[in-house]
Amino acid sequence: MTTRNALVTGGAGFIGSHVADALIAEGWSVTVLDNLSSGKREQVPAKARFVEADIRSPEAAACIREGAFDLVCHLAAQIDVRKSVTDPKFDVDVNIGGSVNLMSAVHASGRKTRFIFASTGGAVYGDFVEPPNLETYAKDPESPYGIAKFAAELYLAYYARVHGLDYVSLRFANVYGPRQDPHGEAGVVAIFCGRLLKGTPLTVFGDGGQTRDYVYVGDVARAHVLAAGLAPIPPGKVDDRAFNLGTQQETSVVDLARILMAAAKKSVPLEHAAPRPGEQRRSVVSIEKARNGLGWSPQVSLEDGLRRTYDYFAAR
Repeated sequence: MTTRNALVTGGAGFIGSHVADALIAEGWSVTVLDNLSSGKREQVPAKARFVEADIRSPEAAACIREGAFDLVCHLAAQIDVRKSVTDPKFDVDVNIGGSVNLMSAVHASGRKTRFIFASTGGAVYGDFVEPPNLETYAKDPESPYGIAKFAAELYLAYYARVHGLDYVSLRFANVYGPRQDPHGEAGVVAIFCGRLLKGTPLTVFGDGGQTRDYVYVGDVARAHVLAAGLAPIPPGKVDDRAFNLGTQQETSVVDLARILMAAAKKSVPLEHAAPRPGEQRRSVVSIEKARNGLGWSPQVSLEDGLRRTYDYFAAR
């Protein structure tokens, strides 16, 4: 049996390490590329080869050109919406510049490599449509982060039409689960878990009525395995190759805190802070296309996923 080779960018990070694990479990030979700016070396699977490089670098491009990869899962990114607001140029450099560097390298390799791009199912749509968001909804992002992610999708569509790049965009809802960084700016579930373990109040921005679609990281990793085996998609409009990944269930931040405290069997006060600029009010995605096109649907309920996540942090 021929060995299938996969590259996972950001594979030392939260979602990327789970994707690498899932591919290895399916028999893929996996290389992880990560600059360790937020990822952790110990999260790279033992069976994976590790390359320390930035996705914007010539070294990352050379790794792809010379690596004979059948699959590239591109998860390395600047993931903080607030950082994109305060430093949009850095967000552009990483999320557009770094992504185009990898696309160009795949083209230069001359191989029929499938490229799976980690996009966003919340931030690309903005607040001007009535959720649940369909893949074909108008795009009007509220943040530079959302703008950059959709710009990268447009570049992918260009590379598909002009250069024949075979790609799939997976538009994530709010992903949570074990290995998420509770000390970073992204990931309210991880931050809440950290505060619960310390017994400190949970900070809620605004009135806490803003909603998100929370999807468990293991379900997102499984979607990458399914997308890797999907038949080639003919060139067309950018949304033709995009699949939302979520639960199609809307949960407010206040309700999230309540469910998590029940899972943890701990209770702490909620403290309200000023709303954050660039943050959407409502975000929930339709997953019918992923269900029909990928054969994917979420398997882990919010209650079960929050319990698993809290237990992970408690054990550490």
